[in-house]
Amino acid sequence: MRIIIFCCVVVLASIFPTKSLAQAPALPAPTAAKADLDRRMGWFRDARFGMFIHWGLYAIPAGQWDGKSIAGIGEWILNSGKIQPAQYMKLQDQFNPIDFNADEWVRIAKLAGQKYIVITSKHHDGFALWNSKVSNFDVMATPFKRDILLELARACERGGIQLCFYHSIMDWTHDDYVPHRSWDPRKDEDADFDRYIGYMKEQLKELVSGKYGKIGILWFDGEWEESWTHERGLDLAKYVQSLDPDIIINNRVDKGRSGMAGMNGEGDWAGDYGTPEQEVPSTGFPGRDWETCMTMNDTWGFRSDDHNWKSAQEMIRMLCDIASKGGNFLLNVGPQANGQIPQESIDRLMRIGQWMETNGDAIYGTYASPFVRLPWGRCTKKPLPNGQTRLYFHVFNWPKSADGNTNALVIPGLSSEVLSARLLGATGFAAQVSRQGDGWSISIPVTAPDDVSSVIAVDIVGEPQIIAQAILPDATQTFHLTAKDAELRGRLIYEEKPDSIGYWTDVDGTARWVLRLQSPGKYKVIAEVAASPTEGGSRFRVSVADAGVEGVESTVQAGANWYDFKASDMGIISCPAGDFEIVVKPLSKAGSAVMNLRRIILQPLAK
Repeated sequence: MRIIIFCCVVVLASIFPTKSLAQAPALPAPTAAKADLDRRMGWFRDARFGMFIHWGLYAIPAGQWDGKSIAGIGEWILNSGKIQPAQYMKLQDQFNPIDFNADEWVRIAKLAGQKYIVITSKHHDGFALWNSKVSNFDVMATPFKRDILLELARACERGGIQLCFYHSIMDWTHDDYVPHRSWDPRKDEDADFDRYIGYMKEQLKELVSGKYGKIGILWFDGEWEESWTHERGLDLAKYVQSLDPDIIINNRVDKGRSGMAGMNGEGDWAGDYGTPEQEVPSTGFPGRDWETCMTMNDTWGFRSDDHNWKSAQEMIRMLCDIASKGGNFLLNVGPQANGQIPQESIDRLMRIGQWMETNGDAIYGTYASPFVRLPWGRCTKKPLPNGQTRLYFHVFNWPKSADGNTNALVIPGLSSEVLSARLLGATGFAAQVSRQGDGWSISIPVTAPDDVSSVIAVDIVGEPQIIAQAILPDATQTFHLTAKDAELRGRLIYEEKPDSIGYWTDVDGTARWVLRLQSPGKYKVIAEVAASPTEGGSRFRVSVADAGVEGVESTVQAGANWYDFKASDMGIISCPAGDFEIVVKPLSKAGSAVMNLRRIILQPLAK
């Protein structure tokens, strides 16, 4: 399943305002003093969009070893192919990327609208892309004999791009790193892990010493093995900060992140921000800095046979979605062994750059949306110096004109006074605004200027005041609670194709809807859920929030696949008059995920 976080059209006639809707609770603040954190994170929050570069010896085999295709991502070929480290290290003699041009890499990033670059100074294979004085397993011992990081640092300085380094804690080829791979003849008892830590610190000192300019981020990874501990993470973070008190450190320096979700829970965890990988959190992380890292295809390091490319549209909308939740987007390229970025990556970056050329103001320096959801897209927010606020509405699903001559975008639940509205990149079009119910109607062209995401900038008085939206029953008094209308909390994701909630791997994650009833009543609950053939058996509950009752429970039945939805008749619940919230919460997880959920139906009982 590919993770796609897009917003589909909601029938506005079924949605009406309600007074309030509980927001996802903010996670604990980092241990660093907030003022210091704000100072160091300022450029990061303004940038919002960066380039990840995974490059090293693994680009040479490009997924092949001894004439065989090795399953898995390209940079993991040593591990996935169970290659002897000594054999893998011989690739050093073949590394000669004669087409590498640091200025060209920076030019591509700038044209894409990316503000920073994070490159693998050293990945898990231990190979260093710079002139390391404490190792011979580096680029200077290759036929290339050029300090790649130094050339990139100078190109970034010329191009106005912030340079950052990814650095692996794990090291498969170093004698003193433990544990060794099971097929590695070296013995753990012959290693000295403290000596390895000293080696790693010396390499980090080389990278942060100033030779490569002012480094923005040290992006750690490979912290999950048992040899790395929380105490070691705290020590390493303090060491790096002693080298440069301004540097930003991601949370993978420590042990606290929750898998691919990438965010620490409570505790004295080191690191300044969270790192979701290959996914976009459903609600972001209110009160915390975070950054989604994502591949364009299925691999980080170059694989010659990986052609499963995401579309530019998918990635542009992902960028909008991430910014609307207060996060950064770190989009990966895996250069080939010759030093060139694959043309497929360049083509997509150029399309993103075209969109950013027009709409970049709606991404850079913005904050999370004040809306829980919008029926046609996303919103980002930017404070203005005069105390006003600018809201950028990213319209994915352009409204259809009723008469072919006029068109309007309805912004539901915005009670703030609107001062002006304009369509980014449009000349000769004057948008008109008018009150419509508890929101606003903005005149827009009949045809969308951009078929991926057109952006309307709306200036309002003060901070945005939002009236959340409630769902009404249909003509038969039945409620249809669809996936696209749900407020999601925790680790679960809305998937556009098919229209469902998936990747529900967090038993604390919930899906929620606000409903409105004129009078109380009893309703039969039907849930349409799915699980793969081997992963049924999870339990979940549907209840009225804060009603003091347990609600109804059911077990997820296995099906042909994660999208083989089966209707489960769960029982009867009592719903109150007025505005109330329906909550779906897992009780147990039987497999890799709880379930996929298409919708909840509440059918009224005959009185």
